[in-house]
Amino acid sequence: MHEEVAPLTSRFLAGLRETLPLTALWVHGSLALGDFQPGRSDLDLIAVVESAPGEAEERGLARLHEELAERFPLAEKLHCSYMVRDRLADPGLDHLTWAHQELFRRPVTEVTRRELHNGDLALHGPAPSALLPAVSDAELAAFVRADLRDYWLPATAARKRWLQDIWVDHGLLTLARARTTLADGRLLTKGQALDALAGLGAPADLLAGIRARRYGTPVPLSLPGRIRRGRRARAFLRAAIAQTLEGTPGA
Repeated sequence: MHEEVAPLTSRFLAGLRETLPLTALWVHGSLALGDFQPGRSDLDLIAVVESAPGEAEERGLARLHEELAERFPLAEKLHCSYMVRDRLADPGLDHLTWAHQELFRRPVTEVTRRELHNGDLALHGPAPSALLPAVSDAELAAFVRADLRDYWLPATAARKRWLQDIWVDHGLLTLARARTTLADGRLLTKGQALDALAGLGAPADLLAGIRARRYGTPVPLSLPGRIRRGRRARAFLRAAIAQTLEGTPGA
């Protein structure tokens, strides 16, 4: 566990055990895979609970997350999905989730499930490999193709989104990670994905900006600069996604 997040995760675990019938608390994403950047990376967690939270428990969870954000600056990036133990198997189910300072419901995807197995890191209770069904390479590839086709390709038409750093960064890194997963089943860290992007012909200035925002000191962009950057990112991503889907079975 990264020493800078240990006080936060310790307090979070204590609060969860006071609020819910907690079975396990798992780590995925960059913290589990060795590329965590404090203050920049999300802190991605999964809590396995014995029963679905009721209204009172949901209010208690919201209070816990809000109190953590007041005490720990890193808690702003703490994301946690709450999975009921007897509903772990189906990737299509929505699960109560705290992210971006609110509660909502979303699935725990095949990529996340594979990350959980790869890292196999538990802060409490049994490890993911002991409870969570494994994801096959075929299931993982099908999800990755669908994500590119149904989410990222249409998203390139939404011009205003691409004025934001997060869309440029996440979009290009997702492409590189998807290409590798479809090729050989591996999941790349974001740092590894940055290196892979260079080999895909991504514009060098876009890569330099992503690297600076994740690992260095970013340079502010003017609105005209953001417009130009967004246009180039969308064009590169559209072409690369089309090429990727044309070259993979089941697209």
